[in-house]
This record gives sequence, C-alpha cells and structure tokens, in this order.
Amino acid sequence: MVSGGAASCPDLTGPGSAGPRHSLVLPSLSATGAGPEEGRLSRRRLMGLGAMAGLAALASACGARRLSVAPTTTGKEVPPPTAAKPSTTAERSTTVPPATTAGTTTTTTEPATTTTSAPTTTSAPTTTSAPTTTVPSTSTTAVAPSEADWKALAGGLSGRLSRPGNPGYTVDLELYDPRFDGTHPAAIAFCANASDVARSVTFAREHGLALTARSGGHSYAGYSTTSGLVVDVSRMSTVSMKRGVGTVGAGAELIDVYSGLAQMGVSIPAGSCPTVGIAGLALGGGIGVMDRLHGVTCDNIVGLTLVTAGGDVVHADAATNPDLYWACRGGGGGNFGVVTEFRFATFPIMDLSLFRATWPWSAAATVVPAWMEWSSSGPDELWSNCLLEAYPGAATPYVRVGGSWAGTAADAQAQLSKLVNAVGAPSSQSVGENGFEDAMYIEAGCQGMSEAACHQVGKYPGGTLPRMVSLARSDIFNAPLSAAGVRALLAGVEERQGQGGTGGAVLDSWGGAISRVAPGATAFVHRRALASAQYVAEFPAGVATGTVRAAARWMNSWYASLRSYVSGEAYQNYIDPALADWAHAYYGANLPRLQKVKAKWDPDGVWRFAQSIPPPP
Repeated sequence: MVSGGAASCPDLTGPGSAGPRHSLVLPSLSATGAGPEEGRLSRRRLMGLGAMAGLAALASACGARRLSVAPTTTGKEVPPPTAAKPSTTAERSTTVPPATTAGTTTTTTEPATTTTSAPTTTSAPTTTSAPTTTVPSTSTTAVAPSEADWKALAGGLSGRLSRPGNPGYTVDLELYDPRFDGTHPAAIAFCANASDVARSVTFAREHGLALTARSGGHSYAGYSTTSGLVVDVSRMSTVSMKRGVGTVGAGAELIDVYSGLAQMGVSIPAGSCPTVGIAGLALGGGIGVMDRLHGVTCDNIVGLTLVTAGGDVVHADAATNPDLYWACRGGGGGNFGVVTEFRFATFPIMDLSLFRATWPWSAAATVVPAWMEWSSSGPDELWSNCLLEAYPGAATPYVRVGGSWAGTAADAQAQLSKLVNAVGAPSSQSVGENGFEDAMYIEAGCQGMSEAACHQVGKYPGGTLPRMVSLARSDIFNAPLSAAGVRALLAGVEERQGQGGTGGAVLDSWGGAISRVAPGATAFVHRRALASAQYVAEFPAGVATGTVRAAARWMNSWYASLRSYVSGEAYQNYIDPALADWAHAYYGANLPRLQKVKAKWDPDGVWRFAQSIPPPP
C-alpha cells in the first residue's frame, strides 16, 4: 500500500497520499436556458469546433483541493484553448507511461500485474522540513549497500533504478508538492511488476534501509518519499476489464483510470484529481462524484494483489486472506504491503448533468446549512459540493455550489431549484449535460484537454499540470453544523479575505450509498457522515517560505476555532501530520481490528511512518 494518504488534488502514493479532489465542478456547458443541443455538446465535439479550452496552469493543478477559478461578473468561466483529447481504442491495456530520462534503463512492456503502494494524504504539513521515515526492522547484521549491491539490484529489475547522480534523478525524486524536494532517496525503484516490488522490499530489509512506496506522490505530509529506498509503482498502470470486473494497476492515475474504463463503457467511483494514484485513493476510502450512487472507491474493490513486508506476493479477496482484504478497504496506504493490482466491480457509464450556482457572500450563512440539508438528503443520483473561498482583490469572499446529477439536465435543474427555493435566487447558475468521460475531465479541471496533457509537467510526455505547494486539513460532519459552527466556518474565510491571501473550504456531500454500508463491514469507518470539509490554501512552486508559513498559521487557527462544532473524525486520505489523535480520527472503532491485521502481516513494522497503524497495545 502506498504510504501516507492523499493530499490536495490528492493522489498520494506514499502514506497519506489520497490527496484532495478538485473542489469545483465546472459545467462545460451552457447557462440555464440554453437549448438541448448546446447542452449535449461533448468535449471532443466542442474541441472540433474550437469552442473548448483547458484551464490555466494554476487552476488546473490538483494540489490541496484545487479551488475554483475566480468567477467573473457574469458568473461564467472561460478557460483558454487546448488541444483536443485524441480518441482511444475500446480495449486499452496501458495508460500514459511516465517520461523516461537519458542515461537510465527502461522497459517498454507493461506487465499484467501492477504494484502500488502510494497512500493519499489529506492535510498539509505546517512546516517545510523534509519528512522522515523509520528504518524497517531488520537483522542486527544488516550492512549498508555497496555500489555492487545497488548494481545487482538494478540488474535484477525489469523496471529501472534511479540513484543520485543519474540523469533525471532530480525529477524522479519529485513529489507533487515541491516542499519535499529536499529529501534525496538513496534510490528510487520504478517497478514494472510485483516481482520488482518483492525484490526491492527484500533488498531494503537486508540492508536496513528506510522504505516507502509511491504511486502518485500527493501525500500532504510527504510520506511517499524517504532517505532510503522508494518503491515507485507508477509503471504498473494497465487498465482492462473482463466480465464486469475492472483490473487496474496500482500506479494508474485517476485520469487514465477514467479514460481507460470509459472506452469499455464502464467506470468506478473515484476522485477527481487527475494525477492522484488509484492506490492511495482506494486504500484510504476514496470519495468522489459517484459515491452517493455507488459507494466509496474501496467499497467496489473485489480483490487485490500485494507484496507483503516479507517480500511475498499474495492475493486478497472475500475468500482468500479476508482479513487483509478487509483492512485494505479503508485502512490507509502504506500499512500492510505494496498493492500492485486492484480488481473493481464496475458500473455502466451514463450521461451526467453538471450544475453550478453562485451567491453573494452575504447569503453564505443561509447557503451553508441549506446546502448541507439539501445535498445529504437528496436522491443518490445527486452529488454536490459547496465552495467558500477568499477572493483576493475583491470586496468579499464568494460562495458557490456545484455538483452532478446522474440523469438529464432537466432533472438536474429540478434538483437545483429545490436549493434555490430554500436560499434565494443566485447571482448566476448553469446546468449542462455531458458524456460521462467528459464530465470526469471537467471535474478534474482538465476541460478540453487531451489525456496526455492532464498529467504533471515534466513527469509524463505532454503533461501540462504544474506542481503546487498545498496546505490542507479536514473534518467530517456527522450532524448539521450549528448556527455558531456556520459562523466560525465563515469567519475563517473572511479572515483570509482580509489578509489578501488565497484559501478557503470545500464541503463535499456524503450519505446515500456510503451510509448504507456498516461501519465495520470495511476498514472505512466514516459511514454516518453528512459531509466532509477540506480547508485549503495552495501556491505555485517557488512561493516564499514566509507566505506558506503565514497561511499555515491562519489555517491552524481557523481549524482550532471549529473543534467544538465537528465530530472529531478526519478523512485518512487527507492525511494530517498536525492531527493529535489521528488514529482514532481516521479509523474510529475499527482501529483495534486494524492493529491485529497489522501485527499479523507486518510483525516487524517494516511499513512504518509517522501515522502508520500502530501495533496492538
């Protein structure tokens, strides 16, 4: 499993690498009142007409939940033009591979089995210091590897080994957040199959090296890097389907999962940050647009393959190693082994209708409670989020509701009208109908972009999405916010507005199918939630350290002011290194059972980081 939890756009591949999803739905379509033909224009057709465009670099990044593009006075956002997304074949075996660098050895064959161990993170660290990883428990006779040892490891891999001094190493070590560039791994093993993962794990144990797994690299806490050996599973990214079961390599990024499965007419419920790795997302739960209708991502795992702390390749499902199967559905990345392949139950894709409505800030105190009641009690087909964001240069912050409806635009408008009737007329609103894949690109902030472009720049051929510095914390609401809680929530955004900085909160609707699973049925315990909140601030690479520290002080003060109004639970994929009682906040009553599974499958504590599941008391 990946280490650490997901972060902003979150896709963490190390512990806590889930990463935040993109916070804003950007309807690709017309404002309310447009004709049906306009409302059904697909992304590819619009690109053919030259009418669509991609988002600007900052807006399309997926760091701590990407906040929306600032609304114009008309309430419409017009993204700049980008290249059309090329068509793909119906039966696709691989996703866009990572870019290779000169002087390194690579393989061109994607094995059927993939490995992924990247966790997702959900909260951003408050300092810029490099993360530390505990050296795995090994024999007292372990000896640091010699150059000959490293060469032997490299020669035994089907993938490639990147070491300091190799061409491309400084790119290979990068996570999504530039704050962790100061950590220089002794080596990064780009594993091509489960055998590569097993060989790497065994090597690290024999030589007493710190060990972590990486998939998408979005961990808010930087847990997907280490000074020792990084096991990178990004090359294991195949996407295929047979008899309704989708097989996905652990290193596949979400944009490739959506596109690959869509070519076969199916999908799975997942997040919206395009570069988040599937491993970090699924292992920690996985919230997203389709969860109220189909459950969280981990609810749809029907089997997986992983490499244990002992270097063994094992399978887990309801009949085989059922304890491990239970723990890997919500127990968080980086705790029990390195997953190389997932098997998911899929659903047939359908058209989705995306909507958006914006109100003046003066209405925010009415919008928030009305939105929470409306979104959590609506039909399963309804998913929504509410964005509260500081808007530098404007007189006030702004509030916006966006979402999707699994059905027609007319029915989506009928649902949105219920909220409008409770709140009052918005300053702008739009509703439009999209094909499923197009809607996922819009949710990902990749409207009008090609699949290749919707990857991180420098890491993938044709990738255009920038790296971002992401600060984030999270809460889970098991009951409606009180009036005092709403005031405290809004006060934090208003304070940030007064500071002239970016930042805010993204509230996501839960309920529906999520709540119909018992808290102990999987390791994902958060089944009573009405909504979650992610508090975020995001900056481009190169931002001054003082600016980030000031934003962290603001966020921590705001977070503290909300403690008496929230449940005390937190989403493990928004991993939060500053969270005090994190084990209970993430896992609740499921923690003792997770500890037993940990003791069985990792008795020596090989998979260990600052917030890994502790051994039983």
